[in-house]
Amino acid sequence: TGWSKTPLICIVPSQPARCQTGVSDVQMKNSSQTDGNVGIFDAAVVGLGYVGLPLAVEGTRAGLRMLGYDIDHAKVAALEAGESYIDDVAHADVVSALAGGFTPTVDSAQLSGADTIVICVPTPLTDHQPDLSSVRSAGEVVGRQLRPGRLVVLESTTYPGTTEEVLQPILEDASGLKAGADFQLAYSPERVDPGNPNWTLANTPKIVGGIDEASTERAVAFYGKFCDQIVAAPGTREAELAKLVENTYRHVNIALANELAIFARELGVDIWDVIRLAATKPFGFEAFYPGPGVGGHCIPIDPNYLSHRFRKLGRQFRFVELAEEINAQMPAYVVQRTVGILNRESKAVHASRVLLLGVAYKADVSDTRESPAIGVARRLLDMGAELSYWDPHVSSFAVDGEEIRRVDDAVQAASDADVALILTSHSALDVDAVVAAAGAVLDTRGVSKPGAAERL
Repeated sequence: TGWSKTPLICIVPSQPARCQTGVSDVQMKNSSQTDGNVGIFDAAVVGLGYVGLPLAVEGTRAGLRMLGYDIDHAKVAALEAGESYIDDVAHADVVSALAGGFTPTVDSAQLSGADTIVICVPTPLTDHQPDLSSVRSAGEVVGRQLRPGRLVVLESTTYPGTTEEVLQPILEDASGLKAGADFQLAYSPERVDPGNPNWTLANTPKIVGGIDEASTERAVAFYGKFCDQIVAAPGTREAELAKLVENTYRHVNIALANELAIFARELGVDIWDVIRLAATKPFGFEAFYPGPGVGGHCIPIDPNYLSHRFRKLGRQFRFVELAEEINAQMPAYVVQRTVGILNRESKAVHASRVLLLGVAYKADVSDTRESPAIGVARRLLDMGAELSYWDPHVSSFAVDGEEIRRVDDAVQAASDADVALILTSHSALDVDAVVAAAGAVLDTRGVSKPGAAERL
């Protein structure tokens, strides 16, 4: 049949490794005929971070022979010792994966023995511009080890066109092979939600899009071994853009909630009550909530990749840029509200004791990347405040090289502080006890009882 431009939803049950029928078996035979032997590993993951390590563990759990490659020797050594550095991967998961054949390594030459290679490297912003240096470096490493009949998949979040315009030429130049003829190439956006026990790699629908029909079918067969549902995209660009749309949707709606919170306060209305009421509508509304800002790798960064692509087309993505402006101002707004609380107590910010409750970017994780707590702390430090923080998931927290004092007892620390700021609502936080003990509390997450504390 012809290659349809309508996305195809394929529900593929998880299967044992080396299924005996279907696309994967055919591709394995093709690989054997071309290269002389099937790879030592079913798949290799390049980049063992928040995306790559869970992928390697899940693949091993499904019975695949998984290789994990990273340039960070400390990470590989930790994994070899059965230790995890990722919240969603327990130490026991690593031990079990090792027993199941998972092989972590810093030796890129081992990539040549993998039938499928999945690239899961960071794509940060540098000077507010997309930084694909890790993708390019990984492409060169993979290309030098690429063999005929293999499948390469990019999972790193990026702008539409990256797989075919950036990664493909690098792989072809380094390997001397031709994508689509000698090896397959696809894109599959990661959909990791740190700290979410309900939606995992296995049960979250997995989008895949290849440079051609054969590449898509090969990627569908690979991910179908350990993902419950596969959604085949018409191509790589559609798959790349889908990821950006998901996070831009959240970015814009959180910005709306944040701006509404500011306006609602000026109207003398509690925004948390407003959202609660609006959320009772069973259709046409999805609740998004305000907060001290946005953090993590997705929302503060991914929409900028979309804006970058629009600018290359000579266009301005005004929605995204406005949302960025609103969300970026929230740490300053939190500090402004903090100053107001202290002023009402006839206290200056300088030398005031301010307790930060939760500095990770979201509840029940240890990740502080792009956390709004950083912006809040930076402004308060500049104003001379004496800061301390409570966060059971974050063992140390520094802002611009200055270590913030860590406390273990949130209630006692709140009673000693001039004001406590609830920045992240970890489940371990006893909100009622903290509010009762503290002289003043600014709740930026709406977790306190109405009237008990000042809420954003």
